[in-house]
Amino acid sequence: MGKTDSRELLQGNILENLLKMSIPTMLGFVFQSVYDIIDIIWIGRISASAVAGVTIFATIFWLVEVLNEIIGTSSISIISQSYGSGDEERTKLAVEQTFTFKALVAVIASLIIIMILKPLLHFFSSDQEVLKAALDFGYIRIFFLPIMFSSYTVNTALRCLGDAKRPMIFMAIAAVLNIILDPIFMFKTIPFINLPGFNLGVFGAGLATVISISFSFIVGFYILMSGKTKIKPSIKGLFKLNKEIDWKLVTIGLPSGFEVLLRNLSGLVTLKLVSLYGTSAVAAIGIGNRLFGFAFMPLVGFAMGSSAIVGQCLGGHDIKRAKSTVREAVIINVVLMIIISLAALIFPKTIMAIFIDSPDVIEAGIPMLRIVTPGLIASGIFMGLGSVFSGSGHNIPFLISSIIARWGVQVPLLFAIIYLLHLPIAFVWLSYLIAELVELVVIYISYHKGTWESKRV
Repeated sequence: MGKTDSRELLQGNILENLLKMSIPTMLGFVFQSVYDIIDIIWIGRISASAVAGVTIFATIFWLVEVLNEIIGTSSISIISQSYGSGDEERTKLAVEQTFTFKALVAVIASLIIIMILKPLLHFFSSDQEVLKAALDFGYIRIFFLPIMFSSYTVNTALRCLGDAKRPMIFMAIAAVLNIILDPIFMFKTIPFINLPGFNLGVFGAGLATVISISFSFIVGFYILMSGKTKIKPSIKGLFKLNKEIDWKLVTIGLPSGFEVLLRNLSGLVTLKLVSLYGTSAVAAIGIGNRLFGFAFMPLVGFAMGSSAIVGQCLGGHDIKRAKSTVREAVIINVVLMIIISLAALIFPKTIMAIFIDSPDVIEAGIPMLRIVTPGLIASGIFMGLGSVFSGSGHNIPFLISSIIARWGVQVPLLFAIIYLLHLPIAFVWLSYLIAELVELVVIYISYHKGTWESKRV
């Protein structure tokens, strides 16, 4: 294999290319978020303690996402730039190494987190119902971590090759299957149809998730390896390690990985501080996280679509086209986030009541939605501008912005709010909004500095 001229993203209308890449990606993540929201609705039917337990585990589980972030971010720039330059052989090698290296790292991470899970959970809560829910949901998710990472690799590889539709289909399959399996596994009697279920409770929610991800991965892996895509990885190549590619998979995304680590550690600290306001507050932030995750999906879609295009543009030495792509992404992101923010400002009680009927949780959640959701507008600009760093491999600005916003501003502010000023929880929610604005300022400065324009991997 040698060179390929199939680089469609470097030609044609910029907005059309961005939409072609981003809308399927966005829809795929929207499907996933719809599942996440329905999942928390079902768990809310069990108890507020169950919601709190799943929330605490999910926060801890994001620590292992640091590893996926490091390798995944690196792979975006390596695969897209290799493909944009027309080097098919290096593109194939990059895809193979991303599979192998990420799966190996996932196995190691699974072993480590199993050993430290219980002590971490006890750090957040001594409520036995909360701890049991976290463990029931958590162990099976940890066991299937390599499959989860590999499913991410399938989707990332296809997007970097300019194919955003198939990942959307795979994610839709997983979400729909998850939605179907959740009530069957969780409840003694399946809601609405009154047929017998397996009555597995919170464990059933975790089981439904891993089955759905595994099925989606098998379908995606088969298609990627069958030669029906633009690059055909080989099974033989999956059993080899390449020092040059693997080193880049670790180092290029390392700043981004540290950024996610620091963000997640700040999330752990924040969750601990929120827990001082009681289980209802933890349940409220758990619901909020799912809602914000859903609202964030359009941003993720356009960021990933834009990153792949930027990577190919840099591989093809077209800086002007990369900048135009980013500008379009920012405009679209801001419009979408304004619409979502208005809905949260006008209907917060109705939105919270969809998830849980506890008055205390709803009362804690209303100011959370009204205060935090407008920060999504800042996130829209942040994600749009940030796509140049993922596409170029210049990920240090992500790290700097996270350190300043989370550790330099939000965490100290939270300690002051809780321990010095003894303010109500509404001020805790305000710290999230302030952190988002600070993060945007840092990334805006980094974008205009222009270092990313000359960065190649």
